Amino acid sequence: MFERCVIRGTELAPARFCAPLAGYTHSAFRRLVAELGGCGAFWTEMLAARQILKEDFDQSPWLRRCPKEGLVVFQLMTRAGDPLDRILGRLDEQGVKAVDINLACDAWTVRQQQAGSALFENDTAMRQVVSDARRLWPGILTAKIRLGTQRPGWEQRFEQRVRFLAEIGLDALVLHPRFFEDKFKRRARHELLSWAASMTGLPLIANGDLIEASQVEAWAQHLKPACAIMIGRMAVVRPWLFATWNRSLPEPVDPARIWRRLLDYILEDFPPPVALRRIQMFSKYFSANFKFGHGFHTELANAASLGELRERAERFFATSPSLVQVPSVSGL
Repeated sequence: MFERCVIRGTELAPARFCAPLAGYTHSAFRRLVAELGGCGAFWTEMLAARQILKEDFDQSPWLRRCPKEGLVVFQLMTRAGDPLDRILGRLDEQGVKAVDINLACDAWTVRQQQAGSALFENDTAMRQVVSDARRLWPGILTAKIRLGTQRPGWEQRFEQRVRFLAEIGLDALVLHPRFFEDKFKRRARHELLSWAASMTGLPLIANGDLIEASQVEAWAQHLKPACAIMIGRMAVVRPWLFATWNRSLPEPVDPARIWRRLLDYILEDFPPPVALRRIQMFSKYFSANFKFGHGFHTELANAASLGELRERAERFFATSPSLVQVPSVSGL
């Protein structure tokens, strides 16, 4: 299931993608996943659109990429008034093939900038931004959306926006079927995919609560309208997830080796203080692999330096910690 999909003439196989997660899906993480077998496509963490004009694509840990990552979709946090002609022009110059407009993030800092969910709710501004992006961007253009705010009339507002996004010529929609205020606390309503698909001929990419092949197969009827699925937090927990799905993992899973490898990649990209924070963030999710993973996360979260962090991690791995069969990301 979800072996291939075609978006604007580009075949993506397998049709299982790595979702954008702020602070996590940077190039260091994408290189790790690629090394472990890869996936159909990667979405970057959400990028402040204006900042793209100031960053060095060869040096910036947010913008750099390498060939083995495959297709990387650059997700933008943008708003009305951003100089999209210059921003998208710079991405085009750098060989970027695909761009995603984030209309889903409900973080307070993002809403304050009238981006993410705030842009989705502002119909006039959303139409301006997406229309400009489609006019200016020659490559694949997608948008990530949620259901909106759960108040009377949400169905009509959602339909109005989805129909517009199709009419303006987007190439695909990423749908995370939760309301903005749900955050990650309530389940994703994948049973609404058929309803959403009835409004548009655009390819739909399903996102939210998808964790492994057996679960996706169990939800096959609900997920049938989607051309592809997108895995978020579970891909951080198990960067080898896509490869085990494809039965293409190059070697048996060794969590200690995988953790060390990501640390090496992070140290290549980020200065030490930032690198420390990034590996601590990753370890919060990675700890879900272990039966007593909370202690691992706590130990590393309290490390004051990279040296101390590495020492604490090695002490934990030396105990040959047991893995759980299916990690839980609830509460993370």
